[in-house]
Amino acid sequence: MNPTWIIRTGRLVLSPVHGTDRAELRALKADPAVFAVMLGGVRSHDQADRELAEEVCAWGANGYGLWAVRDQATDALVGLTGLQARADGRGIALRFAFRPAAQGRGLAREAAGAALRYGHERAGLTRIVAVAREENIASRTLLGGLGMIEAEHFVQSGYGMVLFEHKM
Repeated sequence: MNPTWIIRTGRLVLSPVHGTDRAELRALKADPAVFAVMLGGVRSHDQADRELAEEVCAWGANGYGLWAVRDQATDALVGLTGLQARADGRGIALRFAFRPAAQGRGLAREAAGAALRYGHERAGLTRIVAVAREENIASRTLLGGLGMIEAEHFVQSGYGMVLFEHKM
């Protein structure tokens, strides 16, 4: 792993996802309190394993991807954030998902903000998008707080969605 891909914030360490994160990522992605609102929903262990392999490869191919987000003080996995190409072609998307115990403390904003800055400043991305369900006020508020602008509304899998964008 390239050490320049690791990000440290005031409270967090963001490290590119790795095989050593497998068990924790399986648990996170199987948790309906975390992944029920994510595109594709809750993952089986096999799905989580396939995604992990793709996510590890993305780092080598792109120089960006998903980070495992850990609490600096305890090294506990609190969530995921990162940058991934959207399958629908709408762009490179900022993603985040955090354990319920980590929610409401500003950790997602801290991590997602670091990922957004990395995308622009270090990966050279001029436009980054993010998508949230219309009813997901917490995610929409977080994205707006990062300076992302609502750019599009669309329907996906029966849900009203809002696409945000941030341009460098």
